[in-house]
Amino acid sequence: MQFARVNDIAIHYQVIGGPADKPVLVFANSLGTDFRIWRDVIVRLAGDFAILLYDKRGHGLSDIGQTPHSIEEHASDLIGLLEALEVKQAIICGLSVGGLIAQSLYQQRPDLVRALILCDTAHKIGTPEMWNSRIAAVEKDGIASLVNGIMERWFTPAFRRPENTAYAGYCNMLARQPAIGYAATCNAIRDADFTEAARKIAVPTICIVGDQDGSTPPDLVKSLAQLIPNARFEIIRDAGHLPCVEQPEALTAVIRAFIDFALHGEKSP
Repeated sequence: MQFARVNDIAIHYQVIGGPADKPVLVFANSLGTDFRIWRDVIVRLAGDFAILLYDKRGHGLSDIGQTPHSIEEHASDLIGLLEALEVKQAIICGLSVGGLIAQSLYQQRPDLVRALILCDTAHKIGTPEMWNSRIAAVEKDGIASLVNGIMERWFTPAFRRPENTAYAGYCNMLARQPAIGYAATCNAIRDADFTEAARKIAVPTICIVGDQDGSTPPDLVKSLAQLIPNARFEIIRDAGHLPCVEQPEALTAVIRAFIDFALHGEKSP
């Protein structure tokens, strides 16, 4: 396991080596998950690109740090990690809150970003009332009390079958995240609004969404794509909020085609 001290906290990360003449692909996770959600995507990309995965503060094996969190703070952690690893001009793939972090990273340090892959995310997610209710529920009864409702938004009915042991595993992943870190990041999402910042994104960008995403539905993700100049928009069929889990092959194909376009101007999806 690999750890780095960034902004006075320990960040858990993994680097998978790849060609030096291509940008590093950086993956930022959704709320309540760790970087294992990307496994079935990175096994299809490993060898063709260098890859950086990490657990944001309050999740996985990374420290929680001072709470509550802000998206700018999360982005500062990623900036510090990129600097520590001497990664420049990366392609940032962020899912859900990871997509907010990617947008904030670009806003703060556009020199570090070659292209953006914004997956199942938006310029603004949810309402203050929704997030305040979520925080209160976690503080009162823990994350486990919310698992069933969250899973209905994350995954399609086909994936949520009782006989699907992978579904049980992802329920465990969510329930076992640190409640303090989860609630602190809910604060960050609640207060984040990149509506105006999205209009200023000037690198190749694609917005991707599962067709059955109940957390950031296709129309919301499309509205983000419409804000970003020349952004592309792609729907992954038969997937919810985590297409990297349900449809990794389809998601990888979209990512590869977009990278070809971003680097060489070839036709993208």
